[in-house]
Amino acid sequence: MRIAAISAAERVAPVLVTWRGTLLAVTLGTAGGWAASALHLPLPWMIGSMTVTTAAAAFGLPVTVPPVLRAVMVAVLGVMLGSGFSPEMVGRMGEWAISLAVLGVYTAFAGGAAWLYFRVVCRYDPVTAYFAGMPGGLSVMILVGTEMGGDPRLISLSQSSRLLLVVMFLPFALQAFAGYQPANRPPVGLPLAELAPGALAVLAACAAAGYLGARALKIPAAAIVGPMILSAAVHLVGWTAAKPPFEVVAAAQVVVGAAIGGRFAGVDLATMVRAGVGAAGATAILLASTVGFAFALGSALDLPPIALVLAYSPGGLAEMSLIAVALGTDAAFVATHHIVRIFLVVVFAPLAYRLIRRPR
Repeated sequence: MRIAAISAAERVAPVLVTWRGTLLAVTLGTAGGWAASALHLPLPWMIGSMTVTTAAAAFGLPVTVPPVLRAVMVAVLGVMLGSGFSPEMVGRMGEWAISLAVLGVYTAFAGGAAWLYFRVVCRYDPVTAYFAGMPGGLSVMILVGTEMGGDPRLISLSQSSRLLLVVMFLPFALQAFAGYQPANRPPVGLPLAELAPGALAVLAACAAAGYLGARALKIPAAAIVGPMILSAAVHLVGWTAAKPPFEVVAAAQVVVGAAIGGRFAGVDLATMVRAGVGAAGATAILLASTVGFAFALGSALDLPPIALVLAYSPGGLAEMSLIAVALGTDAAFVATHHIVRIFLVVVFAPLAYRLIRRPR
Protein backbone atom coordinates (compact mmCIF):
# COMPACT_ATOMS: atom_id res chain seq x y z
CA MET A 1 0.00 0.00 0.00
CA ARG A 2 2.79 2.41 0.92
CA ILE A 3 4.70 1.59 -2.26
CA ALA A 4 1.58 2.32 -4.31
CA ALA A 5 1.07 5.61 -2.45
CA ILE A 6 4.67 6.65 -3.07
CA SER A 7 4.40 5.77 -6.75
CA ALA A 8 1.22 7.85 -7.08
CA ALA A 9 2.91 10.79 -5.34
CA GLU A 10 5.88 10.49 -7.64
CA ARG A 11 3.58 10.58 -10.66
CA VAL A 12 1.73 13.65 -9.37
CA ALA A 13 4.87 15.62 -8.38
CA PRO A 14 6.04 16.53 -11.93
CA VAL A 15 2.52 17.70 -12.80
CA LEU A 16 2.47 19.96 -9.74
CA VAL A 17 5.90 21.35 -10.62
CA THR A 18 4.76 22.05 -14.19
CA TRP A 19 1.61 23.86 -13.14
CA ARG A 20 3.45 25.86 -10.49
CA GLY A 21 5.88 26.94 -13.19
CA THR A 22 2.97 27.74 -15.48
CA LEU A 23 1.21 29.79 -12.81
CA LEU A 24 4.45 31.65 -12.13
CA ALA A 25 5.04 32.31 -15.84
CA VAL A 26 1.48 33.55 -16.45
CA THR A 27 1.50 35.72 -13.32
CA LEU A 28 4.85 37.32 -14.18
CA GLY A 29 3.82 37.64 -17.82
CA THR A 30 0.58 39.40 -16.91
CA ALA A 31 2.45 41.81 -14.64
CA GLY A 32 4.98 42.49 -17.40
CA GLY A 33 2.23 43.02 -19.96
CA TRP A 34 0.37 45.42 -17.68
CA ALA A 35 3.56 47.42 -17.05
CA ALA A 36 4.36 47.58 -20.77
CA SER A 37 0.80 48.67 -21.50
CA ALA A 38 1.03 51.41 -18.87
CA LEU A 39 4.25 52.62 -20.53
CA HIS A 40 2.50 52.62 -23.96
CA LEU A 41 5.07 50.27 -25.46
CA PRO A 42 4.33 48.65 -28.83
CA LEU A 43 2.63 45.25 -28.62
CA PRO A 44 2.73 45.56 -24.81
CA TRP A 45 1.09 42.36 -23.59
CA MET A 46 3.39 40.06 -25.54
CA ILE A 47 6.62 42.07 -25.24
CA GLY A 48 6.09 42.79 -21.54
CA SER A 49 5.33 39.16 -20.80
CA MET A 50 8.28 37.94 -22.87
CA THR A 51 10.74 40.35 -21.23
CA VAL A 52 9.78 39.54 -17.65
CA THR A 53 9.66 35.76 -18.11
CA THR A 54 12.99 35.72 -19.94
CA ALA A 55 14.55 37.65 -17.05
CA ALA A 56 12.96 35.21 -14.60
CA ALA A 57 14.40 32.26 -16.53
CA ALA A 58 17.84 33.91 -16.55
CA PHE A 59 17.69 34.12 -12.75
CA GLY A 60 16.79 30.46 -12.48
CA LEU A 61 13.05 30.65 -11.80
CA PRO A 62 11.14 27.62 -13.14
CA VAL A 63 8.86 29.47 -15.57
CA THR A 64 7.20 27.21 -18.11
CA VAL A 65 4.22 27.16 -20.49
CA PRO A 66 2.85 23.72 -21.45
CA PRO A 67 2.48 23.17 -25.21
CA VAL A 68 -1.26 22.56 -24.82
CA LEU A 69 -1.82 25.97 -23.21
CA ARG A 70 0.23 27.74 -25.86
CA ALA A 71 -1.67 25.88 -28.61
CA VAL A 72 -5.02 27.01 -27.16
CA MET A 73 -3.94 30.64 -27.02
CA VAL A 74 -2.31 30.55 -30.45
CA ALA A 75 -5.62 29.21 -31.80
CA VAL A 76 -7.26 32.37 -30.42
CA LEU A 77 -4.79 34.45 -32.41
CA GLY A 78 -5.54 32.36 -35.50
CA VAL A 79 -9.26 33.14 -35.15
CA MET A 80 -8.42 36.83 -34.75
CA LEU A 81 -6.29 36.84 -37.91
CA GLY A 82 -8.98 34.99 -39.86
CA SER A 83 -11.58 37.56 -38.79
CA GLY A 84 -9.60 40.19 -40.70
CA PHE A 85 -10.14 38.55 -44.10
CA SER A 86 -12.56 40.25 -46.47
CA PRO A 87 -13.80 39.57 -50.04
CA GLU A 88 -11.75 42.54 -51.27
CA MET A 89 -8.63 41.04 -49.72
CA VAL A 90 -9.21 37.66 -51.37
CA GLY A 91 -9.49 39.39 -54.72
CA ARG A 92 -6.02 40.87 -54.22
CA MET A 93 -4.28 37.58 -53.42
CA GLY A 94 -3.24 37.20 -57.05
CA GLU A 95 -1.03 40.24 -56.55
CA TRP A 96 0.98 38.28 -53.95
CA ALA A 97 2.11 35.54 -56.34
CA ILE A 98 5.48 37.11 -57.18
CA SER A 99 6.36 38.01 -53.59
CA LEU A 100 5.44 34.46 -52.52
CA ALA A 101 7.66 33.03 -55.26
CA VAL A 102 10.59 35.27 -54.27
CA LEU A 103 10.09 34.14 -50.67
CA GLY A 104 11.73 30.82 -51.55
CA VAL A 105 14.81 32.61 -52.90
CA TYR A 106 14.97 34.79 -49.79
CA THR A 107 14.70 31.78 -47.47
CA ALA A 108 17.57 29.96 -49.23
CA PHE A 109 19.75 33.09 -49.31
CA ALA A 110 19.13 34.14 -45.70
CA GLY A 111 19.44 30.60 -44.33
CA GLY A 112 22.70 30.08 -46.24
CA ALA A 113 24.13 33.35 -44.91
CA ALA A 114 23.19 32.43 -41.32
CA TRP A 115 24.69 28.93 -41.77
CA LEU A 116 27.95 30.45 -43.00
CA TYR A 117 28.02 32.82 -40.01
CA PHE A 118 27.49 30.04 -37.49
CA ARG A 119 30.19 27.91 -39.17
CA VAL A 120 32.88 30.58 -39.61
CA VAL A 121 32.30 32.94 -36.68
CA CYS A 122 30.69 30.77 -34.02
CA ARG A 123 32.53 27.57 -35.06
CA TYR A 124 29.44 25.38 -34.81
CA ASP A 125 29.60 21.96 -36.42
CA PRO A 126 27.93 21.75 -39.89
CA VAL A 127 24.68 20.15 -38.68
CA THR A 128 24.18 22.52 -35.75
CA ALA A 129 25.06 25.57 -37.87
CA TYR A 130 22.61 24.58 -40.62
CA PHE A 131 19.58 23.98 -38.41
CA ALA A 132 20.38 26.88 -36.06
CA GLY A 133 20.43 29.25 -39.03
CA MET A 134 17.20 28.22 -40.76
CA PRO A 135 14.70 31.13 -40.49
CA GLY A 136 11.63 29.29 -39.22
CA GLY A 137 10.15 25.96 -38.21
CA LEU A 138 11.65 26.14 -34.73
CA SER A 139 10.37 22.83 -33.31
CA VAL A 140 11.04 20.88 -36.51
CA MET A 141 14.55 22.31 -36.86
CA ILE A 142 15.36 21.20 -33.30
CA LEU A 143 13.96 17.70 -33.81
CA VAL A 144 15.48 17.05 -37.25
CA GLY A 145 18.79 18.72 -36.36
CA THR A 146 19.10 16.53 -33.27
CA GLU A 147 18.31 13.36 -35.26
CA MET A 148 21.05 14.26 -37.75
CA GLY A 149 23.66 14.69 -35.02
CA GLY A 150 23.43 18.40 -34.21
CA ASP A 151 23.63 19.92 -30.72
CA PRO A 152 19.99 20.24 -29.57
CA ARG A 153 20.86 22.79 -26.89
CA LEU A 154 22.60 25.17 -29.31
CA ILE A 155 19.94 24.74 -32.01
CA SER A 156 17.15 25.37 -29.51
CA LEU A 157 18.85 28.38 -27.90
CA SER A 158 19.82 29.88 -31.26
CA GLN A 159 16.30 29.55 -32.67
CA SER A 160 14.66 30.79 -29.46
CA SER A 161 17.05 33.74 -29.20
CA ARG A 162 16.37 34.68 -32.82
CA LEU A 163 12.63 34.75 -32.16
CA LEU A 164 13.13 36.75 -28.96
CA LEU A 165 15.40 39.31 -30.65
CA VAL A 166 13.16 39.79 -33.70
CA VAL A 167 10.03 40.30 -31.59
CA MET A 168 11.89 42.72 -29.32
CA PHE A 169 13.54 44.70 -32.11
CA LEU A 170 10.97 45.05 -34.90
CA PRO A 171 8.15 46.93 -33.11
CA PHE A 172 10.56 49.49 -31.67
CA ALA A 173 12.40 49.86 -34.98
CA LEU A 174 9.12 50.39 -36.82
CA GLN A 175 8.06 52.90 -34.19
CA ALA A 176 11.34 54.80 -34.54
CA PHE A 177 11.78 54.69 -38.32
CA ALA A 178 8.29 54.19 -39.76
CA GLY A 179 6.24 56.50 -37.56
CA TYR A 180 4.27 53.76 -35.81
CA GLN A 181 2.32 55.05 -32.80
CA PRO A 182 0.96 52.42 -30.37
CA ALA A 183 -2.13 54.55 -29.70
CA ASN A 184 -3.18 54.03 -33.33
CA ARG A 185 -3.54 50.26 -33.01
CA PRO A 186 -6.76 49.04 -34.61
CA PRO A 187 -9.34 47.83 -32.08
CA VAL A 188 -10.03 44.15 -31.54
CA GLY A 189 -13.46 42.74 -30.77
CA LEU A 190 -16.02 43.87 -28.25
CA PRO A 191 -15.36 43.36 -24.53
CA LEU A 192 -16.11 39.81 -23.43
CA ALA A 193 -19.18 40.87 -21.43
CA GLU A 194 -20.74 42.52 -24.52
CA LEU A 195 -20.13 39.70 -27.01
CA ALA A 196 -23.24 37.69 -27.88
CA PRO A 197 -23.07 34.05 -26.71
CA GLY A 198 -23.83 32.81 -30.24
CA ALA A 199 -20.95 34.78 -31.73
CA LEU A 200 -18.62 33.57 -28.98
CA ALA A 201 -19.66 29.97 -29.71
CA VAL A 202 -18.89 30.39 -33.42
CA LEU A 203 -15.43 31.80 -32.66
CA ALA A 204 -14.71 29.00 -30.16
CA ALA A 205 -15.81 26.40 -32.72
CA CYS A 206 -13.46 27.92 -35.31
CA ALA A 207 -10.57 27.65 -32.84
CA ALA A 208 -11.29 24.05 -31.79
CA ALA A 209 -12.34 22.56 -35.13
CA GLY A 210 -9.67 24.47 -37.07
CA TYR A 211 -6.87 23.28 -34.80
CA LEU A 212 -8.01 19.65 -34.64
CA GLY A 213 -8.61 19.51 -38.38
CA ALA A 214 -5.23 21.02 -39.26
CA ARG A 215 -3.52 18.71 -36.79
CA ALA A 216 -5.22 15.66 -38.28
CA LEU A 217 -4.04 16.76 -41.73
CA LYS A 218 -0.50 17.31 -40.33
CA ILE A 219 -0.45 20.93 -41.51
CA PRO A 220 2.59 22.86 -40.17
CA ALA A 221 1.76 25.40 -37.41
CA ALA A 222 -1.67 23.73 -37.06
CA ALA A 223 -2.62 25.68 -33.93
CA ILE A 224 -2.74 28.98 -35.82
CA VAL A 225 -3.16 27.98 -39.48
CA GLY A 226 -6.26 25.80 -39.00
CA PRO A 227 -8.26 28.30 -36.88
CA MET A 228 -7.21 31.15 -39.17
CA ILE A 229 -8.44 29.35 -42.31
CA LEU A 230 -11.75 28.31 -40.72
CA SER A 231 -12.31 31.76 -39.19
CA ALA A 232 -11.57 33.41 -42.56
CA ALA A 233 -14.11 31.13 -44.26
CA VAL A 234 -16.78 31.83 -41.64
CA HIS A 235 -16.25 35.59 -41.88
CA LEU A 236 -16.09 35.58 -45.70
CA VAL A 237 -19.47 33.82 -46.04
CA GLY A 238 -21.00 36.21 -43.51
CA TRP A 239 -21.89 33.77 -40.73
CA THR A 240 -20.45 36.22 -38.21
CA ALA A 241 -18.64 39.54 -38.11
CA ALA A 242 -17.45 39.08 -34.50
CA LYS A 243 -13.81 39.27 -33.47
CA PRO A 244 -12.22 37.72 -30.36
CA PRO A 245 -12.68 40.06 -27.37
CA PHE A 246 -9.81 42.20 -26.09
CA GLU A 247 -9.44 40.31 -22.82
CA VAL A 248 -8.96 36.98 -24.59
CA VAL A 249 -6.52 38.40 -27.16
CA ALA A 250 -4.48 40.06 -24.41
CA ALA A 251 -4.38 36.77 -22.47
CA ALA A 252 -3.23 34.97 -25.62
CA GLN A 253 -0.42 37.48 -26.10
CA VAL A 254 0.66 37.05 -22.48
CA VAL A 255 0.87 33.25 -22.89
CA VAL A 256 2.72 33.47 -26.23
CA GLY A 257 5.23 35.90 -24.71
CA ALA A 258 5.67 33.73 -21.61
CA ALA A 259 6.21 30.66 -23.82
CA ILE A 260 9.11 32.43 -25.56
CA GLY A 261 10.68 33.39 -22.23
CA GLY A 262 10.06 29.95 -20.76
CA ARG A 263 12.27 28.34 -23.42
CA PHE A 264 15.28 29.68 -21.51
CA ALA A 265 14.33 28.09 -18.18
CA GLY A 266 16.93 25.71 -16.80
CA VAL A 267 19.75 27.09 -18.97
CA ASP A 268 22.75 28.47 -17.11
CA LEU A 269 23.49 32.13 -17.67
CA ALA A 270 26.87 31.57 -19.37
CA THR A 271 25.35 29.24 -21.97
CA MET A 272 22.45 31.62 -22.49
CA VAL A 273 24.81 34.56 -23.07
CA ARG A 274 27.01 32.58 -25.48
CA ALA A 275 24.07 31.36 -27.52
CA GLY A 276 22.44 34.80 -27.37
CA VAL A 277 25.53 36.58 -28.67
CA GLY A 278 25.84 34.09 -31.52
CA ALA A 279 22.14 34.38 -32.33
CA ALA A 280 22.36 38.18 -32.30
CA GLY A 281 24.84 38.12 -35.18
CA ALA A 282 22.73 35.64 -37.15
CA THR A 283 19.58 37.68 -36.47
CA ALA A 284 21.29 40.82 -37.75
CA ILE A 285 22.20 38.99 -40.97
CA LEU A 286 18.66 37.65 -41.38
CA LEU A 287 17.07 41.05 -40.73
CA ALA A 288 19.47 42.78 -43.11
CA SER A 289 18.51 40.23 -45.78
CA THR A 290 14.84 40.82 -44.96
CA VAL A 291 15.08 44.58 -45.33
CA GLY A 292 17.08 44.29 -48.56
CA PHE A 293 14.61 41.89 -50.18
CA ALA A 294 11.59 43.81 -48.87
CA PHE A 295 12.61 47.21 -50.20
CA ALA A 296 13.85 45.85 -53.54
CA LEU A 297 10.64 43.87 -54.01
CA GLY A 298 8.49 46.74 -52.79
CA SER A 299 9.98 49.07 -55.40
CA ALA A 300 9.59 46.51 -58.20
CA LEU A 301 6.02 45.42 -57.35
CA ASP A 302 4.66 48.60 -55.77
CA LEU A 303 3.95 46.78 -52.51
CA PRO A 304 4.26 48.43 -49.04
CA PRO A 305 7.86 47.84 -47.85
CA ILE A 306 6.82 47.67 -44.18
CA ALA A 307 4.31 44.91 -44.90
CA LEU A 308 7.02 43.05 -46.83
CA VAL A 309 9.48 43.46 -43.95
CA LEU A 310 6.97 41.82 -41.60
CA ALA A 311 6.08 39.16 -44.20
CA TYR A 312 9.73 38.20 -44.78
CA SER A 313 11.05 38.72 -41.24
CA PRO A 314 12.55 35.65 -39.52
CA GLY A 315 10.08 35.70 -36.64
CA GLY A 316 7.20 33.43 -35.75
CA LEU A 317 3.89 33.37 -37.62
CA ALA A 318 1.83 34.31 -34.55
CA GLU A 319 4.27 36.98 -33.38
CA MET A 320 4.75 38.71 -36.75
CA SER A 321 1.03 38.60 -37.47
CA LEU A 322 0.37 40.28 -34.13
CA ILE A 323 2.84 43.02 -34.98
CA ALA A 324 1.09 43.46 -38.33
CA VAL A 325 -2.28 43.83 -36.59
CA ALA A 326 -0.84 46.32 -34.11
CA LEU A 327 0.75 48.29 -36.94
CA GLY A 328 -2.41 48.38 -39.01
CA THR A 329 -0.77 46.68 -41.99
CA ASP A 330 -2.29 43.85 -44.02
CA ALA A 331 -2.20 40.98 -41.50
CA ALA A 332 -3.53 38.49 -44.06
CA PHE A 333 -0.66 39.34 -46.40
CA VAL A 334 1.88 38.87 -43.60
CA ALA A 335 0.30 35.65 -42.29
CA THR A 336 0.05 34.09 -45.76
CA HIS A 337 3.75 34.68 -46.43
CA HIS A 338 4.75 33.19 -43.09
CA ILE A 339 2.61 30.11 -43.69
CA VAL A 340 4.38 29.58 -47.02
CA ARG A 341 7.81 30.19 -45.44
CA ILE A 342 7.11 27.66 -42.68
CA PHE A 343 6.04 25.12 -45.30
CA LEU A 344 9.21 25.71 -47.34
CA VAL A 345 11.50 25.44 -44.33
CA VAL A 346 9.78 22.44 -42.74
CA VAL A 347 9.53 20.44 -45.97
CA PHE A 348 12.60 21.42 -47.97
CA ALA A 349 15.28 22.42 -45.41
CA PRO A 350 15.83 18.86 -44.05
CA LEU A 351 15.67 17.43 -47.58
CA ALA A 352 18.19 19.97 -48.86
CA TYR A 353 20.57 19.17 -46.02
CA ARG A 354 20.37 15.43 -46.74
CA LEU A 355 21.22 16.11 -50.38
CA ILE A 356 24.10 18.43 -49.46
CA ARG A 357 25.62 16.01 -46.94
CA ARG A 358 24.99 12.85 -48.96
CA PRO A 359 28.21 10.82 -49.36
CA ARG A 360 29.63 11.14 -52.85
